[in-house]
Amino acid sequence: MAEGEHTAGYWYDESPGERDRARRVLEALRTYRAAEAAMRRRTRDSMAMGENELLALRYLIRQPGHSARPAELVKYLGVTSASITTMLDRLEKTGRVERIANPSDRRSIFVRATPHANEEVRETLGRMHGLMYDVAVGMTPDEQEHVVAFLQKMTDAVDDVAPVTAEA
Repeated sequence: MAEGEHTAGYWYDESPGERDRARRVLEALRTYRAAEAAMRRRTRDSMAMGENELLALRYLIRQPGHSARPAELVKYLGVTSASITTMLDRLEKTGRVERIANPSDRRSIFVRATPHANEEVRETLGRMHGLMYDVAVGMTPDEQEHVVAFLQKMTDAVDDVAPVTAEA
C-alpha cells in the first residue's frame, strides 16, 4: 500500500501493531452496533411499532409495577409531552399500555404496560436475549471482566463528547 493510501474499513490508519489492533476492536464494535440496529429494526417492524414505542415499553416493563408517569417517559426518551401523549394514545389503542389514575393525586396518571405487552416484548426479544446470554456465559471470568471494563470506558468516552457546533 502506498504512503497515504487507506483501505476500506475504519478511518484510522493501517499501521501494524497497537493501532491495527485498536482499529480491529473498533471495527468489531461498529459491526456489532450495525447488527444490533438491524435486529432492533426487524423487531420494531415485526411488532408494527416505532423505536420510541418499543423503548417506552421496555422502560415500563423494567419499572416496579410495570408503570411510570408520562413525565418520566418524556425525560427518558427526550421528547415533548405532546409526543408522549400521541405515542401513548397509539400504544393504548393496540392494548399495550393502559392509563391508570394516580391513587394519591387524581389529577395525574400512571402509564402501565399491559400483560399483553410484557408477553409480546419478552416473546419477541427472548430468543435474541437468550443467544446473547449464551455468548456471555461462554466467556471466562477474565474475558467477562475485560469486556465489561471496555464497554464502560467506551460509554464514558462517547458520553464525554460534546456536540460539534456549526461555525458561522
